[in-house]
Amino acid sequence: MKKFITTIKNIFSIEELRFRILTTLGLLLIFRLGSFVVLPGVDPSKLSGKAEGILGLMDTFLGGAFSNASIFGLGIMPYISASIVLQLLTVAVPYFQKLQKEGESGRNKINQYTRVLTIAITIAQAMGYLTATIPGEAVLISRTMFTISSVIILTAGTVFCMWIGERITEKGIGNGISMLIMVGIISRLPASLIGESLSKGMSGALLLIIEFLVLFAVIMGVVMLTVAVRRIPVQYAKQVVGNKVYGGQRQYIPLKVNASGVMPIIFAQSLMFLPAIIAGIWSENSDVASSISRAFADFTTWQYNVSFAILIIVFTFFYTAITVNPNQIADDLKRSGGFIPGIKPGSQTSEYIDNVLSRITLPGSFFLAIVAILPALASIAGVSREFAHFYGGTSLLIMVGVILDTLQQVESFLLMRHYEGMMKSGKVRGRTTGAPVA
Repeated sequence: MKKFITTIKNIFSIEELRFRILTTLGLLLIFRLGSFVVLPGVDPSKLSGKAEGILGLMDTFLGGAFSNASIFGLGIMPYISASIVLQLLTVAVPYFQKLQKEGESGRNKINQYTRVLTIAITIAQAMGYLTATIPGEAVLISRTMFTISSVIILTAGTVFCMWIGERITEKGIGNGISMLIMVGIISRLPASLIGESLSKGMSGALLLIIEFLVLFAVIMGVVMLTVAVRRIPVQYAKQVVGNKVYGGQRQYIPLKVNASGVMPIIFAQSLMFLPAIIAGIWSENSDVASSISRAFADFTTWQYNVSFAILIIVFTFFYTAITVNPNQIADDLKRSGGFIPGIKPGSQTSEYIDNVLSRITLPGSFFLAIVAILPALASIAGVSREFAHFYGGTSLLIMVGVILDTLQQVESFLLMRHYEGMMKSGKVRGRTTGAPVA
């Protein structure tokens, strides 16, 4: 405890770090306050306040702003969608591949394209959001006027959230966009904890303690999955320039066991509501379609979870393949004079890296699938559905990843100022270590 208090004092004794932390907290407070401001012309008492399926996932990320018809009702989700689209384009389109290789100027152009695409996606999603989630009886003004004004306000709200995220990244601590998502998720944790405690009561105190211990073990497992890497040794040839010798040192290529992050779960969840919708069309005339619709409408059924796990495994390999390019890594090594001991540079190096990546991705995909279905298992075991969502899935992976990233930045500031780090080893590893992830 004494070491913890000393570390906190060291953190706030660094002026720049103190400013960044206070800036981050201030911007996050503005983001949370905006999520409670309802769109003009809406009667909040007539809103359902609940969202299911992929809409429920968005509502979780946005801390309830989606279901509350807030001015931040779409939050930074359109920006994330635009970022994913641009990331896929950098793999498939030569023009964007060229921009990615141009360094800082290329990244700035890609960011500009991302912002423009974000506005376009926000306008399209805003129209669907207003039609699908806000009932007619909740609108107090002309529907046409309400739609026009709300699309403008929702678009402005998303742009403002995007600006907040960029300011946190630039002036604050941690990755801004990820911080906004994490705050939205954590905002639901207190209510879930209170609800779970009240439902168990004093008679269920022992069961509640067991639930917390299991949750702690799950969090530790997710931390291990997030930071686990396979290091490939790389040797650099010595170069003599004048009277000086350069190179000759050994380094490592850190390949992450879970290089795809949370994207496979997000992709899989976006598809899992389709079977229920398609089967629901014929459910009145077919008993088979009706049973399929019921099975995939409940996230605790074995049919839902088996399909969910298979999709996650498939998407893990797919997303890893488009984010980690063994050919590019092999070419970069060859240009810089590096080589893997015992492996010839070029195609053999690329094949070796690809084989290693495939071997570590397989267990990583299975572990990711298990983490994704843990909320369903917790719900079946008697945990309330609201609290069960924190036992795994996208929410827990995002929270662990963001916290590790933030701790890594704080650790860097402490070590730069010659303070003792937060850990005895002096090293906190976050998601930024190793292969790139979304």
